[in-house]
Order: sequence, then structure tokens, then C-alpha cells
Amino acid sequence: MEKYKAYAGLGVAGNFALHLQQAGELEDFENVKVADENGPKGLFPFYMPGKEGQLGLYPLSSDTIILPEADVKVQPEPEVALLCDITYEAGRVSAIKPTHFTAFNDNSIRIAGASKISEKKNWGEASKGMGPRPVAIDSFEAGGVMDSWHIASFLRREDSVLRYGEDVELTGYSYFYQKLLDWLVEQINTQKDEGPLESVGEYLTSAGNPEQMIISIGATRYLYFCEKTYIREGDEVMIVLYDGDRYKENEILQRAYKGELDAEGISALTQQVKRA
Repeated sequence: MEKYKAYAGLGVAGNFALHLQQAGELEDFENVKVADENGPKGLFPFYMPGKEGQLGLYPLSSDTIILPEADVKVQPEPEVALLCDITYEAGRVSAIKPTHFTAFNDNSIRIAGASKISEKKNWGEASKGMGPRPVAIDSFEAGGVMDSWHIASFLRREDSVLRYGEDVELTGYSYFYQKLLDWLVEQINTQKDEGPLESVGEYLTSAGNPEQMIISIGATRYLYFCEKTYIREGDEVMIVLYDGDRYKENEILQRAYKGELDAEGISALTQQVKRA
């Protein structure tokens, strides 16, 4: 994961129907004005190279989650991350080109009253997770490699493996492909520091306009009985992207239980939960 230290890290909030309600975060956005009520609510930073303070702490791990020292509730957020090349013109982002995609865990602290989304996202080392085997993107559009891929997630606790989030197609995101890219460029360049959001464009400028970025494009929905299931020391979190043309949902569950997720057509993230 060290090779990604020069990448900026941004996340999309509210890009999968009903997730914000499940996470108890919908009220955070009640005063945020959006052009599309069914679209994402905004962007948040989870890492900015060279920035002082919390956002300058490198959070990515491919095998470990280190819980915060404080006694707080932490919940995995199963996501897809895009590894992107960024082009700038006159100091503004002009184009975003996704080159790879991979499993991502946007771990979040469930606390009320945080003034910014980012306050719940990065508490230091191994607070985020990213799969070690990104998949190359041939074209980020309908007809490309991502059309057939799914995302699933599981929690291993003691001798049991639970389905954690819904098994859904990547194309089930509210904004995807070119619609997502257009929204990202516009949002980076225009989002202001107000409410739970921050001026991410200014952050990128301060970071020297990084030419590469990790963008987590939104958490999927939890299964009903896992909405209030938080992780604890000794758990294992598995977020699995898989090619639906090769595998069925139950095959992935069986592979998760057996720990056999290193296979063609699968991009998996497996993290052991530890205490600081």
C-alpha cells in the first residue's frame, strides 16, 4: 500500500440508494442543496498527501483494521474504489480517467454531531482498506469490463461468516460511468466548505495538484440484521468484487468461508480487526 502515498483520496457520499439512512447520516445533509435528489450528496476527503493534521495521516491497509483508541462504534462500508489519472487546466480538474478498480473499505465511526464527514473517516494507520489486486479497466463505460462485476461483503466472527452487505451489481450505483465522471469533475471544482462538506478543490491545490487519485464511489446497503453490527477486535472483514459471468453469489459465500478469495475474476479485500 505504500505506493499510494502520493495519491489523493476522495469519497462519494450517497451514491447508493438508502445507504445514508441506514448509516444514520441522512440528517447531516438535510441543508445541502443538490441538483439531483436521487444523486450523490457530495464529496469528502479521506487522505491528502502533505496536509497537516488528520487528513495527512496515511490510512490505507490491505490486511488490517486498527480500531480507534476511543471507545466508539466503527462500521465497515463496502465500496468500489477507482484508481484514476487526473488532468488539470488552469489549476482546476479538467478530466478524470479511471485506470483500475478494486475493493475498498471506507470504515466509518458512527458518531452524532461531527461537523465534517471526514472527521468520521480517517483516524490514522489502517483506518481504511483497499484491495491489493486492482483490476484494469478497458473502458469506463457500458460494454466495458465492469458491466458484469458485483460487490459483496462478509463478516467473520469466531466460527461464523455473515453476509454483511447486499450483493449488488456495480452498475447499480446511482451515478456510474460518464455520468459519475462528469459529476466528479464538477463537484471537485465547485464544492464549497459548508455543512458536512469541504472545499476539496482547494485541498488538491494545496497538495500540489496530485496527478493520481483514489476515489471510493459510495457504500452499498447493509443487510437488515447488520445495520447495527459494528466491528470488534478479532473480527475479519471481507469485501469482494467478483465477475458475475464467472461466479454465482453462493459460490462467493463459500469461498469467503473457506478463505479462498485469491482467484481469477475476483478482487478481494480481507482485513483483520485489531486494537491500537
